[in-house]
Amino acid sequence: MVDPTDAPATAPRTPPATPLTLAIDIGGTGLKALVLDAEGNAITDRARVETPRPATPDAMLPLIWDLVAPLGDFDRVSIGFPGVVVDGVIMTAPNLHKKWRGFELARVAAERLERPTRVLNDAGIQGYGVIEGIGVELVLTLGTGMGCALYHDGRYVPNLELAHLPYGNGKSYEDYVDNHALDKIGKKRWNKRVRKVVERILPVWNPRRLYLGGGNAKHISFELPPNVSITSNVAGLLGGIALWR
Repeated sequence: MVDPTDAPATAPRTPPATPLTLAIDIGGTGLKALVLDAEGNAITDRARVETPRPATPDAMLPLIWDLVAPLGDFDRVSIGFPGVVVDGVIMTAPNLHKKWRGFELARVAAERLERPTRVLNDAGIQGYGVIEGIGVELVLTLGTGMGCALYHDGRYVPNLELAHLPYGNGKSYEDYVDNHALDKIGKKRWNKRVRKVVERILPVWNPRRLYLGGGNAKHISFELPPNVSITSNVAGLLGGIALWR
């Protein structure tokens, strides 16, 4: 019989490095959240629910509060939002509801969650999760719509909305490659469109690196140029810590 005193002691679990950041990603298709430690590592599983329709603040915010409740303690909050954000206020929400325009999301979330809160465009946060911080880097997110984020030596250039520039034939860049286009024309033709967008953007912006992210990036099947890569959709949450640097 083994003496229980001879059993190896269980090593104490090292507590996560603080401060802890609750990262929330508001999308046109899904609402996601997880908690990051001080180094930007996820310490919880990603929680996710579908975005309701109509996607109004009154419909979405209660879902977000319920989504984050089981994730445990956190010290601060970062929120990625699919539109132009100025000083925590939503200026545009093209793939959600018009009632978001002018909504003080940072203030409302800080009051409800009782933690300091910062809000940034969702593509901007996704880029912070993947960029190297060297030279010009560009992020395109392909999901419900199309997001864009530009960086120079790691500094984010805010409020760049490439998605809504005219592309041709009465369509914007977003119309050309958004989720509606993917569903309508299928993956093969959609890939041709994404390739054309990449080919058009590269000689204009001349980024050292171009990152393709968002939920539909997983459908890309064409050969990418050497300076273009596909990123994980989780980057839209992992970049949340950068809002506090």
